[in-house]
Amino acid sequence: MSDSVSSPPATAERAPGAFQVLKVALPSPLRRLFDYLPAPRAPACGWLPGLRVRVPFGRRDVVGVVVSLASGSELPRAQLRAVSEALDDAPLPEDWQWLCQFTARYYQHSLGDTLHHAMPARLRQGYPMAGRTQTLWHARQGDDTPLQRAPRQAELYRLLRQHPHGLAGRAISAHGFTREQLQALQKKGLAEPQEITLTAGQPVSGSLLATPSLPLNREQATALAALHEKLDGYHPCLLEGVTGSGKTEVYLQLIEALAAKGKQSLVLVPEIGLTPQTLARFKSRFRVPVVALHSGLTDPERLDVWEAAASGRAMVIIGTRSAIFTPLAKPGAIIVDEEHDGSYKQHDGLRYHARDLAVARAHHHQIPLLLGSATPSLESLQQALSGVYRHLRLTQRPSRHPPAKLELLDMRHQRRQGGLLPGALQAIRQTLKAGKQALVFINRRGFAPSLACHSCGWLAECHQCDARMTLHRQPPLLACHHCDSRRALPDACPECGSGDLRALGSGTERTEETLQGLFPDTVVHRIDRDSTRKKESFEQVLKEIHRGEPCLLVGTQMLAKGHHLPHVTLVVVVNADGGLYAADFRALEHSAQLLEQVAGRAGRAAHPGRVLVQTLHPDDPHLGQLAEHGYGALARNLLEERRLAQLPPFCFMALLRVESPQEPAAMALAQQAAQALRQWLTDANLPVRCLGPVPAPMERRQNRYHLHVMITAQKRSHRHTAAHWLVQWLEAHRDARKVRWSVDIDPQTLA
Repeated sequence: MSDSVSSPPATAERAPGAFQVLKVALPSPLRRLFDYLPAPRAPACGWLPGLRVRVPFGRRDVVGVVVSLASGSELPRAQLRAVSEALDDAPLPEDWQWLCQFTARYYQHSLGDTLHHAMPARLRQGYPMAGRTQTLWHARQGDDTPLQRAPRQAELYRLLRQHPHGLAGRAISAHGFTREQLQALQKKGLAEPQEITLTAGQPVSGSLLATPSLPLNREQATALAALHEKLDGYHPCLLEGVTGSGKTEVYLQLIEALAAKGKQSLVLVPEIGLTPQTLARFKSRFRVPVVALHSGLTDPERLDVWEAAASGRAMVIIGTRSAIFTPLAKPGAIIVDEEHDGSYKQHDGLRYHARDLAVARAHHHQIPLLLGSATPSLESLQQALSGVYRHLRLTQRPSRHPPAKLELLDMRHQRRQGGLLPGALQAIRQTLKAGKQALVFINRRGFAPSLACHSCGWLAECHQCDARMTLHRQPPLLACHHCDSRRALPDACPECGSGDLRALGSGTERTEETLQGLFPDTVVHRIDRDSTRKKESFEQVLKEIHRGEPCLLVGTQMLAKGHHLPHVTLVVVVNADGGLYAADFRALEHSAQLLEQVAGRAGRAAHPGRVLVQTLHPDDPHLGQLAEHGYGALARNLLEERRLAQLPPFCFMALLRVESPQEPAAMALAQQAAQALRQWLTDANLPVRCLGPVPAPMERRQNRYHLHVMITAQKRSHRHTAAHWLVQWLEAHRDARKVRWSVDIDPQTLA
């Protein structure tokens, strides 16, 4: 085996002494292909790029993908091993192959690892690329006279006639009939089996719509008309609409137009929690097959959906981040809802951004791209303001109520109960008295952010991270939300032995407990990752909320993303200061987006909303601008600050992340890498800046020390050239094998 640099396609005629070689990508961090001889038995289509093969690799067999064919290898034929078997009769979808190769190149990642990540687990395990099927039995018209002497067969025949769409074998058995009776009916020509695909198996005839489209207001109609102008070419659009302005209805009517032309639509949503409600709304609208791809599916279900999309049977595919790798037989459009959301960025392994891959994929397919958000990312907003994207706006809600402005409540020198000020509690009381619902937003899980000794000042800190441990009451323990380490609550202070240990600050559990005590006759729903661990628990709580009875919701950002809560008229943000003064230059942008999104949960139906924001910094100019003029004004101000500082989106960034249990080892490699890169940039006369190494904002995490080296350039190509050289240098450097490192292209956080 050897790595390949370039692989010319196979030709019918080979030079004397040449032999055919398959260049195979394997699930390995090594950024190279491996040479294998073809198996004795070729697949029906012959050897082609895109075929999955099982190959010997070391002492085990692994599944890889043929990337190209060559007439020879750097190694002698005698040293090459042969492919064990071909797993496919036809290559994997071409659009999927292209996307994986683009992703590996752009994000400086191993192609084999990228292919492995992008395919369903069942394909990685060697299963055939085929959706599961089911046999349905149907009654046939015919002479049923012979059934007069077979009463049970006659009963079975009547049962089948009552189900014109067919009955599965299990259902027939559940009615007490046997397989022999079914086969007897088949021999008499009165029953026939039909094999259907479980996912998107039924063809649709007649109208595409199960329910009629909703009437559009003027802004929605204008946006939809703009999208219709270019349905057959690359057409990137940013749909900036205030929360509750009807962006989803625009999505639905765009998809309707594409489905009428027989084209598929891929819809990305940021969170798995949004998938069920989005799927339900789309299924209720369309009669065409609508499927979902997310982490909650079993491996067989995921392959079923993947195959249904690849075959073209599934017309609408809804999914979270990884769904961007879904193959499409007839691509029509890609829609990215809440395009600003950080969940679209993968923060370990293959560090891709699904929104950015959606841009590349739409351009490759020459299809429309629609990015929707009430709070666009600064990258997308700058593209729209500069004319690269078409900028579509929705400023009105169907309720005619404008989005509620933020009211800042000064937390200084005021007593709080469960983190809530007296003014906030009074507003909650009035809301419940009016028969409405109130949402208390606190982006901290647990009972309290920390546990402290009142005698000596000791703080419960994580032994593995530079972070304090969070106090939980259910069950009682201390937990680190960065490394997930846990330990029992101490009976006394480990420093001075005092028993006066107190909770500092408030988390969702403490706020829930306080509100339950203050409003004992009101149901309090706590919604965070701890309370919704059980399957479908989140959906069950949302159903109770949608009944409209007065209640209190205490939640983290899980509730801030796209949920329609028509009976919520008050939102209280417990602490808005998290991102105001953080070290990460994106923190203020992300904090403002979160505030605006959670504020958008109030007043979405018939009654206007109110949003109270508690802060220790009511005079902060950024917070004041957000409250007075909204996210749009703040975003444009932040863009100007980024332009002056030459930060993204006005430059292109890559981040070398180095981590090791030994701080000197991490620092030594980071320093050597930075020095080598600076020297190479000077010699190559490439206008790229290299900064660092510097410690990460949280230097020690999971008992490992984290360091950063930052690369910035005015041109994407220059950044890419520098990052590629750095990756090659690291792969060739012996010390780089002793520590963990990765290159993050377009990092979204410096953590």
